[in-house]
Amino acid sequence: MTGTPILQDKVAIVTGAGGGLGRCHALELARHGAKLLVNDLNGEAAQRVADEITAAGGQAIAMAGSVTDEAAVDAIVARLMDCWGRIDILVNNAGILRDKSFAKMSIEDFRTVVEVHLMGAAIFSKAVWPVMREQQYGRIVMTTSSSGLYGNFGQANYGAAKMALVGLMQTLAIEGEKYNIRVNSLAPTAATQMTDGVLAADALTQLDPALVSPGLVALVAEDAPSRAILCAGAGNFASANITLTHGLYVGRTDDAAARVIDGWDAVTDREGEAVPAYGFFQAERELAASGAEVPAMAVAR
Repeated sequence: MTGTPILQDKVAIVTGAGGGLGRCHALELARHGAKLLVNDLNGEAAQRVADEITAAGGQAIAMAGSVTDEAAVDAIVARLMDCWGRIDILVNNAGILRDKSFAKMSIEDFRTVVEVHLMGAAIFSKAVWPVMREQQYGRIVMTTSSSGLYGNFGQANYGAAKMALVGLMQTLAIEGEKYNIRVNSLAPTAATQMTDGVLAADALTQLDPALVSPGLVALVAEDAPSRAILCAGAGNFASANITLTHGLYVGRTDDAAARVIDGWDAVTDREGEAVPAYGFFQAERELAASGAEVPAMAVAR
């Protein structure tokens, strides 16, 4: 690298960073100049990563704690503010798997996965939110998954949590815009402990988690996008979008259901589809199709 590092003096938190993808994220952010708080449930693992960063000339501290423990999360944020006085970047990476077909999955396993992935990200984001608002700057990344975006057998709990994180991203990005808080999602494909036994050995060799982390840097840089869903794996980067088709207007008729069934091709025709900038976009389009007056909605409140 030449010139000023992309993340010079930015302060970052990476959760679940004691190994695997989180470790690669922490190392890559540090390589680009960020100061790191390495968080993991395993304190020794977190400390090893922090030591690795400092040995390479970077700055890092480690703190153990569950992302679902509000008191532990608050303590991490307080420690970081005491050390460096600001928090610029939060990478919600911590996660677990409890894979089974839905028929065999217990509600306890469903709830546990949602608690770690979704509630953990919400708890950490909530903890840094006032800091980022006050300093008029913040970058938050949710870790989603193709299992959430598109579904995957045996991962009803994981998929539900991962898609929910996209919804959280969408709303936080809207609410954070006026404070220069940009929120994005990363959908990684990487060989980690969570993919052991899932992918073939030859595929795993191509899916080095370090090949995902450069995409993360793009999502947390000063000129980062907002509301992007970046899919990354094996050195390839692509964008996923939640779109809305133009649709078919049926109106209030006795045969409305039959017209929807018969017109399904028109309902799902993707020509001219849009990426809505806010939730009420759908209602605006529906009201316009009906000929009704479309009210002006205040998106930011």
